[in-house]
Amino acid sequence: MKNIAFYIASRYLLAKKGSTAVTFITWLSAGAMMVAVTAMFVIISVFSGLETLNKDLISNLHADLTLKSASGKTVKDLDKVIGILKNNKAISNFSRVIEEKVYVNYKGKGDIAYIRGVDSAYIKVNPINEDVFYGTYPSFKYSNEVLMETNLHNRLSIPIDSTSNYATVFMPKPGTGIINKEEDIYNKRDFLVTGVFPGKEQLDSYIIAPIELTEELLSLPKKSAYQIVIKLKNPENADAVKQNLLTSLGKNVEIKTKEEENAAFWKMINTEKMFIYLIFALVIFITTFNLAGAIIILQIDKKEQSRSLISLGFPLSHLRMTYFYTGILIVISGVIAGLIAGTILCYFQLYTEFFRANELLPFPVKIVGKNYVIVALTASLFGIMISWFFSKINKDYITKS
Repeated sequence: MKNIAFYIASRYLLAKKGSTAVTFITWLSAGAMMVAVTAMFVIISVFSGLETLNKDLISNLHADLTLKSASGKTVKDLDKVIGILKNNKAISNFSRVIEEKVYVNYKGKGDIAYIRGVDSAYIKVNPINEDVFYGTYPSFKYSNEVLMETNLHNRLSIPIDSTSNYATVFMPKPGTGIINKEEDIYNKRDFLVTGVFPGKEQLDSYIIAPIELTEELLSLPKKSAYQIVIKLKNPENADAVKQNLLTSLGKNVEIKTKEEENAAFWKMINTEKMFIYLIFALVIFITTFNLAGAIIILQIDKKEQSRSLISLGFPLSHLRMTYFYTGILIVISGVIAGLIAGTILCYFQLYTEFFRANELLPFPVKIVGKNYVIVALTASLFGIMISWFFSKINKDYITKS
């Protein structure tokens, strides 16, 4: 009997209906489902693309692991920490970093910036030298050669790699007491810019300098560090390596993975993605009421045939299953067509980059298998619920005129 119910349902869907209006509403409900599924799939694929794009943008902002002091700015027992890091076989490279806010001046033009002092091993952890698009990365032979972020460089207009055009960086001095002379207020050093790199908004207004320069500006002893950035041989083992290092180094340090360093950023991205999903889930839910209308009108159109089937001994439960299967077939048709249309649109964007966020950046799209599952399950769940609820036809409705 179940096979008969499914067969009748498939005939209801494919065969010509008794009324043109019934045919129209049936395929309208399938079309509406297709459009809703297409829209949801495309939007979720765009968010997957944005997630990948943001990962690329901040890939050089944080290392696989970042080690800091648990109290105070400067890492304590640095020699011991470096010794443990050198002996850890899971670590590929590490670099000392000192970062502070400074004031930069060049020929009367001034701006607030961030100076990130790094040692020569920094590019093995963060290959920022590959992003230099004008000039060169500092040689580290001299402590006053720096790399500057492009927006900061444009505002200050400092010549590149010019031995006669020095800018000045100012670092306020901590302390109390009476100020008698200019040197009591701040430390200052002259520097020259060897190259420019794009900050990609994440490193906006940054200066990458030899760590010796920041040590001088902050009056720190040599071989100091505010943090140590670590590159792992296998980034997937970040959590295990973190726990191992915490066991070895004790409570004097805190270590964060790249994901933990960017926790607030990813929370924002995931929250936006969840809200978009809920909005489109609501759209699909509203769309499924077209399906309810199609089932109800089909019941009205096929009332005489249903009465004949009941008279021939066809169980009411199987008649209800017939309408239920009809609804399911409409949903499946809409979901499959929607996923196909969504995939075509995504590939169209991938290959043509037709839709753009701005002149330089096309909307990113990434086709991910789990997106197919999420969209199909969401649409199918609502479709099954609506089909089941509106297929509960009453026997009195059929038998009575």
